[in-house]
Amino acid sequence: MTSIADQVASPPIAGPADQPAKAARSAASAITLPAVGERELRLDLFRGLALWLIFIDHLPPSLLTWFTLRNYGFSDATEIFIFISGYTAAFVYGRALLESGFVVATARILRRAWQIYVAHVFLFTIFLAEISYVATSFENPLYSEEMGIMDFLKQPDVTIVQALLLRFRPVNMDVLPLYIVLMLSLPLILFLMRWRPDVTLGLSALLYAVTWEFDLYFTSYPNGFWAFNPLAWQLLFVFGAWCALGGARRMSHMLSSPITLWVCIAYLAFSFYVTLTWYVPQLSVLMPRVIEHWMYPIDKTDLDVLRFAHFLALAAVTVRFLPKSWAGLKSPWLRPLVLCGQHSLEIFCLGVFLAFAGHFILAEIGGGAALHALISLSGILIMCGVAWVISWYKHVADKSGAKKAANADLAGGG
Repeated sequence: MTSIADQVASPPIAGPADQPAKAARSAASAITLPAVGERELRLDLFRGLALWLIFIDHLPPSLLTWFTLRNYGFSDATEIFIFISGYTAAFVYGRALLESGFVVATARILRRAWQIYVAHVFLFTIFLAEISYVATSFENPLYSEEMGIMDFLKQPDVTIVQALLLRFRPVNMDVLPLYIVLMLSLPLILFLMRWRPDVTLGLSALLYAVTWEFDLYFTSYPNGFWAFNPLAWQLLFVFGAWCALGGARRMSHMLSSPITLWVCIAYLAFSFYVTLTWYVPQLSVLMPRVIEHWMYPIDKTDLDVLRFAHFLALAAVTVRFLPKSWAGLKSPWLRPLVLCGQHSLEIFCLGVFLAFAGHFILAEIGGGAALHALISLSGILIMCGVAWVISWYKHVADKSGAKKAANADLAGGG
């Protein structure tokens, strides 16, 4: 079976036909990129899976909740989404950096960050209207309090300004602001990656350590801090970029080692046992108190090292047993997941809207596990249907922009 690096990274990008020019170009850049060719469907597949899991986790607990990652280990779908976002962004805009230069690549990155920002503002407006309408129509202010918009109702003028500054966010709207900040930092990341990829990753790890040591964070309005601290989560984003720009190839021998495989499996088993103690407290008697004191709390806001290590173990095991050539990636059964992953920005925004709608229906109607499962499956079907419509529009109704749309899809949407 091929190694993770062989599966993820193909030969370096082809340079000009002139050999001296090609050699000079290689010497000037320390990063390498896969050759242009077939899409990496595994990235689309797992990004689509992450979107489904995020949607389910945003709903009240139901039967499907037990199938999400957070119940079986330290990390969850957020780690998958941020890592793949870093990987695909570096792949698309790293190629632009090598082919068109830093200025052009930066301009394209800023345009993409602006698109995400506009999507966030649009989602904020629709989400706010949705919550306000439900709270007013059903005379239930608890919806406004539960979704975190009470400050908006008290001071709408100040709150809107803070929302435009990404400092005020209702519940479930924390991922896109994190993504915007990480995209804004991408030009610097790519510039440093072109100089020394390994040093860049080391600097990212240093910033992560300094963030933990000195408790650095972004403040939010009216008080508190960001649910996902960009100063810590940048490590996962940069690691994804590092893998895309040749790091996966350099890790091939280590990741194909049986020792690495068994270490990852052992860590996944340990994290599963720890997670199990949260639901079956009787099992915690087998957990040494020293380990508990060292381990807890497992902080999601600052990307606890246990969460990061759990994601790495999951990724190493998954890619080892899921080769790029697996025929199932083109199966019609997995096509909905792939489509959702190819249009992640639109589907994520839709998922946030649907999550509150599902929350409202369950709160007003009640019902048992069957209704919970029906709401969850209905939301997933709607997400798949919208992803199919977007895909049809981009590849059939707008053929003239097919190549441009493909690159935008790889970076996370149109």
